[in-house]
Amino acid sequence: MDALRLIEATRHALARCGTASEIVAEAWQTQALAEAIGSHLAISGPPMVRSEALGLSEAGSLASAPAHPRAPGGDAVRAARLTLVVDPRCTLLELGELLVESGVALVAVAASASDEALYWQCIEAIDAADESGDRVTGILRRLESRERGGVA
Repeated sequence: MDALRLIEATRHALARCGTASEIVAEAWQTQALAEAIGSHLAISGPPMVRSEALGLSEAGSLASAPAHPRAPGGDAVRAARLTLVVDPRCTLLELGELLVESGVALVAVAASASDEALYWQCIEAIDAADESGDRVTGILRRLESRERGGVA
Protein backbone atom coordinates (compact mmCIF):
# COMPACT_ATOMS: atom_id res chain seq x y z
CA MET A 1 0.00 0.00 0.00
CA ASP A 2 1.25 3.49 -0.80
CA ALA A 3 2.56 5.55 2.11
CA LEU A 4 0.16 8.42 1.39
CA ARG A 5 -2.85 6.13 1.79
CA LEU A 6 -1.48 4.85 5.11
CA ILE A 7 -0.85 8.40 6.32
CA GLU A 8 -4.40 9.35 5.42
CA ALA A 9 -5.81 6.28 7.20
CA THR A 10 -3.79 7.14 10.31
CA ARG A 11 -4.89 10.78 10.15
CA HIS A 12 -8.55 9.71 10.02
CA ALA A 13 -8.08 7.23 12.87
CA LEU A 14 -6.42 9.92 15.01
CA ALA A 15 -9.27 12.33 14.32
CA ARG A 16 -11.81 9.69 15.41
CA CYS A 17 -10.13 8.98 18.75
CA GLY A 18 -12.39 9.43 21.73
CA THR A 19 -10.18 8.38 24.63
CA ALA A 20 -6.67 9.03 25.85
CA SER A 21 -5.67 5.42 25.26
CA GLU A 22 -6.89 5.62 21.65
CA ILE A 23 -4.84 8.77 21.08
CA VAL A 24 -1.74 7.13 22.52
CA ALA A 25 -2.34 4.08 20.32
CA GLU A 26 -2.64 6.26 17.22
CA ALA A 27 0.50 8.17 18.19
CA TRP A 28 2.23 4.79 18.28
CA GLN A 29 0.79 4.00 14.84
CA THR A 30 2.19 7.33 13.57
CA GLN A 31 5.66 6.53 14.90
CA ALA A 32 5.53 3.03 13.39
CA LEU A 33 4.64 4.66 10.08
CA ALA A 34 7.57 7.09 10.39
CA GLU A 35 9.84 4.12 11.05
CA ALA A 36 8.50 2.20 8.03
CA ILE A 37 8.72 5.18 5.66
CA GLY A 38 12.24 5.91 6.87
CA SER A 39 13.25 2.29 6.31
CA HIS A 40 11.70 2.25 2.85
CA LEU A 41 13.46 5.45 1.82
CA ALA A 42 16.75 4.24 3.31
CA ILE A 43 16.60 1.21 1.04
CA SER A 44 14.99 2.51 -2.13
CA GLY A 45 14.73 6.28 -1.82
CA PRO A 46 16.88 8.83 -3.62
CA PRO A 47 20.53 8.07 -2.81
CA MET A 48 21.26 11.48 -1.26
CA VAL A 49 18.61 11.02 1.44
CA ARG A 50 19.24 7.42 2.42
CA SER A 51 21.35 8.15 5.50
CA GLU A 52 18.84 10.72 6.77
CA ALA A 53 16.03 8.27 6.04
CA LEU A 54 17.78 5.70 8.20
CA GLY A 55 17.79 8.31 10.96
CA LEU A 56 14.03 8.73 10.53
CA SER A 57 13.58 4.99 10.81
CA GLU A 58 15.62 4.94 14.01
CA ALA A 59 13.73 7.93 15.46
CA GLY A 60 10.41 6.26 14.65
CA SER A 61 11.49 3.07 16.34
CA LEU A 62 12.35 4.88 19.58
CA ALA A 63 8.70 5.33 20.43
CA SER A 64 7.57 1.97 19.13
CA ALA A 65 5.77 -0.41 21.40
CA PRO A 66 7.41 -3.77 21.99
CA ALA A 67 7.90 -5.62 18.73
CA HIS A 68 4.74 -7.55 18.01
CA PRO A 69 2.29 -7.57 15.14
CA ARG A 70 -0.45 -5.66 16.95
CA ALA A 71 -0.48 -2.08 18.13
CA PRO A 72 -1.72 -0.95 21.52
CA GLY A 73 -5.48 -1.30 21.52
CA GLY A 74 -5.39 -4.47 19.43
CA ASP A 75 -5.33 -2.80 16.01
CA ALA A 76 -3.02 -4.22 13.39
CA VAL A 77 0.04 -2.11 12.73
CA ARG A 78 -0.88 -0.13 9.62
CA ALA A 79 2.75 0.51 8.77
CA ALA A 80 3.25 -3.19 8.10
CA ARG A 81 1.18 -2.72 4.92
CA LEU A 82 3.63 -0.20 3.43
CA THR A 83 4.83 -1.39 0.04
CA LEU A 84 5.79 1.79 -1.79
CA VAL A 85 6.49 5.48 -1.56
CA VAL A 86 5.41 6.89 -4.90
CA ASP A 87 6.28 10.53 -4.18
CA PRO A 88 8.91 10.90 -1.41
CA ARG A 89 8.55 14.68 -1.09
CA CYS A 90 4.76 14.63 -0.82
CA THR A 91 4.90 11.65 1.52
CA LEU A 92 7.35 13.41 3.82
CA LEU A 93 5.28 16.61 3.84
CA GLU A 94 2.17 14.64 4.81
CA LEU A 95 4.07 12.59 7.40
CA GLY A 96 5.42 15.80 8.93
CA GLU A 97 1.89 17.16 9.25
CA LEU A 98 0.67 13.90 10.78
CA LEU A 99 3.50 13.99 13.32
CA VAL A 100 2.44 17.52 14.32
CA GLU A 101 -1.21 16.46 14.62
CA SER A 102 -0.18 13.49 16.74
CA GLY A 103 1.95 15.72 18.97
CA VAL A 104 -0.89 18.19 19.48
CA ALA A 105 -3.27 15.38 20.42
CA LEU A 106 -0.70 14.00 22.87
CA VAL A 107 -0.23 17.43 24.49
CA ALA A 108 -3.98 17.56 25.13
CA VAL A 109 -3.89 14.10 26.70
CA ALA A 110 -0.85 14.95 28.83
CA ALA A 111 -2.42 18.20 30.01
CA SER A 112 -5.52 16.39 31.24
CA ALA A 113 -3.85 13.21 32.48
CA SER A 114 -4.59 12.36 36.09
CA ASP A 115 -2.37 9.28 35.87
CA GLU A 116 1.35 10.05 36.15
CA ALA A 117 2.31 7.04 34.02
CA LEU A 118 0.04 8.22 31.19
CA TYR A 119 1.48 11.73 31.48
CA TRP A 120 5.06 10.51 31.09
CA GLN A 121 4.09 8.15 28.29
CA CYS A 122 2.66 11.15 26.44
CA ILE A 123 5.75 13.27 27.11
CA GLU A 124 8.01 10.54 25.72
CA ALA A 125 5.75 10.15 22.67
CA ILE A 126 5.76 13.93 22.12
CA ASP A 127 9.57 13.92 22.21
CA ALA A 128 9.65 11.04 19.73
CA ALA A 129 7.22 12.82 17.39
CA ASP A 130 9.39 15.95 17.56
CA GLU A 131 12.52 13.94 16.78
CA SER A 132 10.82 12.21 13.85
CA GLY A 133 9.54 15.57 12.62
CA ASP A 134 13.08 16.99 12.74
CA ARG A 135 14.30 14.03 10.68
CA VAL A 136 11.53 14.56 8.13
CA THR A 137 12.51 18.23 7.84
CA GLY A 138 16.14 17.25 7.24
CA ILE A 139 15.20 14.85 4.46
CA LEU A 140 12.96 17.47 2.84
CA ARG A 141 15.82 19.99 2.90
CA ARG A 142 18.03 17.46 1.15
CA LEU A 143 15.38 16.80 -1.51
CA GLU A 144 14.79 20.52 -2.06
CA SER A 145 18.51 21.10 -2.43
CA ARG A 146 18.63 18.42 -5.11
CA GLU A 147 15.67 20.00 -6.93
CA ARG A 148 17.45 23.37 -6.96
CA GLY A 149 20.55 21.66 -8.37
CA GLY A 150 22.62 22.16 -5.25
CA VAL A 151 24.60 19.63 -3.30
CA ALA A 152 23.55 18.90 0.25
